[in-house]
Amino acid sequence: MLKKIDMNPQKSTLYKYAQLLADCKRARLTGTRGADDIYNLQILDCIESLKYLPDTGKIIDVGTGGGLPGIVWAVYRPDLSVVLLDSINKKCEAVQEIINSLGIQNAKIICARSEDFAHDNREVFSLAGAKALASAGVTAELLSPLVKVGGKLITFKGERVHEELSEVNNCWLKLGLSKPEINYYAQDEGNSSKCLVIWEKIKSCPKEFPRRTGLAGTKKFWE
Repeated sequence: MLKKIDMNPQKSTLYKYAQLLADCKRARLTGTRGADDIYNLQILDCIESLKYLPDTGKIIDVGTGGGLPGIVWAVYRPDLSVVLLDSINKKCEAVQEIINSLGIQNAKIICARSEDFAHDNREVFSLAGAKALASAGVTAELLSPLVKVGGKLITFKGERVHEELSEVNNCWLKLGLSKPEINYYAQDEGNSSKCLVIWEKIKSCPKEFPRRTGLAGTKKFWE
């Protein structure tokens, strides 16, 4: 059980969220076990991304899994409309139960592949993000078709970030994106490799994207 400490309403909700994730029996929603570890190793990471959220509009968390970072965004930014997207029905049902338990009104879970969802929701989001979806290049391909020009893409990365970015050979403009910006953060001195990778959507994504389901992970757009 999480330690009871003084906290603001948002943190109180997120501590409850960590407990719900730890107790979930319907599906394995996070690789981290135990409510304290989930809060300290997962939720605090997501809080680092709050400063990059837009002033207004709709945002989407792709491959949300247990709801990270989308639920954190929704809790701290009730003025934004948050979509949590995942393709695994069992996870979606579990996350919906968590949203209901927390009383979150500005988030909804949608069960679909991102490629399919993007065809009907092309370039409508002010920001698209992902925490543990794929390599940086594959993540950018999946997120870009969802984001309007002037919006942002964001993903969480670790020590392999430069390797993942360099393999794309600065071909980001093929997706309508700027070169990525790396912003490091750390919850403690031993985790200095933690970072957020952020792209600006500088022009419309070509109509060839999204490609058919699964192709982004097998045939790289930059090759």
